[in-house]
Formats: sequence, C-alpha cells, structure tokens
Amino acid sequence: MKKTSSESQIIISEVMMPQQANVAGNIHGGEIMKLMDSAAYATARRYARTNVVTARVDELKFHLPIFVGDLVMCTAQVVYTGKASMEVAVLVDVEDLETDGKKRALTAFFTMVALDKKGRPTQVPSLVCETEDEKKAFEEGKIRYESRKK
Repeated sequence: MKKTSSESQIIISEVMMPQQANVAGNIHGGEIMKLMDSAAYATARRYARTNVVTARVDELKFHLPIFVGDLVMCTAQVVYTGKASMEVAVLVDVEDLETDGKKRALTAFFTMVALDKKGRPTQVPSLVCETEDEKKAFEEGKIRYESRKK
C-alpha cells in the first residue's frame, strides 16, 4: 500500500494559558514538546491506521520563546517511511494574537513506530512524494535514518 504526503499532514492549534507558563509568562518547553508529540502521534496513527509509539526525537530546536496568550500551531507531516517506522517533521509556528506576526518557534523530527494488536512493529504504507520539496524531505529523512542505523 502507498500513500501520498498530502494524506500525512495534521495541524493542531492551541492558545497558551497561564497554567502552561513559568512566573515570567514563558511557556514551559515541555508543554510545547507534549503538543508536538501529540501532533506527531496523530499524524503517524492516521497515516499507518494502527497504533504508534514515539521511538525518538531528533533535532528539537527552540528558535524563540512562546508566551501566555500566543496561538501555537503544530504542523506535523510524515516525510520518510521505513519498514515499520515513520519520520514525522513537526513545525511549531506561533502567532501573537495582538499583532499579525506569525513566526517559527520550534522544529523537530519524531520517529514513530507502527505496532500491531500484539504490540509488535508492523509494516507501514510506502510514502509517495509528489513535489520536489517532498522528495528532498524524503531523501533527507532517509539519510538521517541510515545514519542512526550505523
């Protein structure tokens, strides 16, 4: 079975609230990481149509702080598939709802593993890349996957 990249994207949005922040009003990094993991999970589960677990998080980069009242948008997309694993790119954009500015706040790659009903790794559909950007992201994912196996 094969699936296209357009079938592998999810966007989750949430307004950041005071209970998610420290005393200075900065949102805890763990709160954003949890949202990113949820987006990666939903994307991978939808793509594989079976249970999935997070096996690895790579290149988690904090580009700028997020504050109480900001709108956070996590865009997650399968960019590479192996036999039972998928690499999901998660991009976090933040929008200050008092201005019109939207900026990239975090990025990461999540490796998700598909599991069968007995909790064992199971095969995922192959990813069909439709655009040059998708093909490039797939090749970069393949390089990361192969370098981890060494």
